Order: sequence, then C-alpha cells, then structure tokens
Amino acid sequence: MRHLIDPLDFTMEETIRLMDLADRISQDPAAYQDVAARKKLATLFYEPSTRTRLSFEAAMLNLGGKVLGFPDAGVSSATKGETVADTIRVVSCFADIAAMRHPKEGAPLRAARYSRIPVINAGDGGHSHPTQTLLDMMTIRNRKGRLDHLTIGFCGDLKFGRTVHSLIKSLARCEGMKFVLISPEELRVPDYIIHEILEPKGLEYQETRSLEQAMPDLDILYMTRVQRERFFNEEDYVRLKNSYILTEAKMALAHPDMAVLHPLPRVNEITLDVDEDPRAAYFEQVQNGVYMRMALIMTLLGLKDPKTGEVAFKC
Repeated sequence: MRHLIDPLDFTMEETIRLMDLADRISQDPAAYQDVAARKKLATLFYEPSTRTRLSFEAAMLNLGGKVLGFPDAGVSSATKGETVADTIRVVSCFADIAAMRHPKEGAPLRAARYSRIPVINAGDGGHSHPTQTLLDMMTIRNRKGRLDHLTIGFCGDLKFGRTVHSLIKSLARCEGMKFVLISPEELRVPDYIIHEILEPKGLEYQETRSLEQAMPDLDILYMTRVQRERFFNEEDYVRLKNSYILTEAKMALAHPDMAVLHPLPRVNEITLDVDEDPRAAYFEQVQNGVYMRMALIMTLLGLKDPKTGEVAFKC
C-alpha cells in the first residue's frame, strides 16, 4: 500500500503515467463511471476548502464510488481532543481511501503511519499540496506540450505557498527548467528551496521584485494570493496583500502563448479582464484537478484502466 504525502513520493515515470491516465479520463469520462463502484473515499478536512474538497468528491463520484467525511475540524472529534492517529484508525474501518487537509505540517504523514488505507495529502499547512502539483503539471504539459526546458515564474506569496513549494520540488526533476521567483522580501521562497532543491541540482533561478521585468521571459506564470490565514498579524497582511496584481495591460508584456496558472482562490491578484485572455489557464486547472484525482484514486486503489486493462503503476 502506498500513500501520497509529498510530491516526490512518486517517481517522474509514475507521475507521467498518472498524467497519461488523467488525459485518457478527460477524453472519455463515461468509460470510467463504474471503476470504483462500492469503494468509499473519506474526506478529512481540518481547514476550509472549496476546490480541493469538492474536486476529490467529484472525482470519487465520477468513478462510481461514494464519499463520507467532514468539511472542517469544527464538526469532527478533533474538537473533543481526538488525535489524527486515532481518527485515521477509525476512518480505516469505514473507507477504502482517505484525503486529508490539515493546518499542521506533517499531519497527513502521521496519519499515513497509522492508517490501514491509502492516505492522500490534500494540503498540510504551508508545507505541501501534492495533488495540486499533479494537476498543475498536467495543465502545463497540456498547454506547452512538454515538462522540460521551460521558464516558469512564481509570483506572490512564495514563503507560505505550499502549492509553490510542491511544484518547484517536482519540476526540479525536469531537464532544463529555469525558475523566476517574484515576491517582496518578506514573502520570498524559503531558503531550503534554494539550498536543498535548486542549487544542488544546478538549476538556474532568479529572484526579483518586478513582475513587469520578468514577464517577457516566461513560458508559465504561476500567480498566488497573499494568504491571510498564514499571517500572525493583520498589519503585515494588509501591507503585503496588494504586492502584485496581474492585469491585461501587464499581460501585453508576455509571450502570446504564455500560460497563467493560479491554484485559486484568488482575491484581487488577477483582475477579471484577464479571465477572457486565452492564456488564462486557472479554470482549466480546476477541471484537470478532477481528472487527475480520479487517476490518483484509481491507482492507489489498484483499479485497472478500462481502456488499457492495466493499473497506471503498481502500489
């Protein structure tokens, strides 16, 4: 039995196989509508979520399975002091697979150590968000036709942005990648990303404060919001929340085939006029998230692809 706690839990070959399965699902969703019949997914969300939780639920329902769980910690036994370890032991009696979001880094990993069913990390604090990484990579590959020799800019909250950390870790395994890190000093990427991931691999990277200067060089722009819930005081949040706002005027500086990604939700960091630009790929990401999570659930449960008769890879 395998879990998905960190984006590096799967090899690049396994990640590509998952994306290939997700692509097949996207082309013929009806062929997969009964693959997970009589299987149950538990969604254990200890902090608020719209896209991720509903995406997991939609994925399981699209596969013919069922969903149970709770949408936030306030309606779980965590309010009574139940530990993550005990919760997953109990849930293992009810479900076949679990997706967990938790504000504390490492909580899904702890759950996996006590679980009798596969555990998927649906986001843990500012640490990691591996399923978002998978759908981001799927979107990049669909837009650019490859996952190598690309210049990708990450803009906004690079300090607390778990989606940023996860995607950099995964794309660092791809050949010829260049990273442009765009943020105010207070929200720059953590040092471990530079010293433990980028520099040891000899990857080219640049830190800058200017979105406008970076735009002409980018194949991908990954925008993020400044996350109010990660700040310890309101003054710092208010001071930094409008650091970068992507407008259609700024889009004019970019390549005509650059793609704009965003993990959502957005606040005001992408203006509404950008939505009409064909380079805006963030709602496409949301749709890809359903297909990718369908592929992941199938694979972790060992369910065969009705198109090929095989599991994407063995767990």
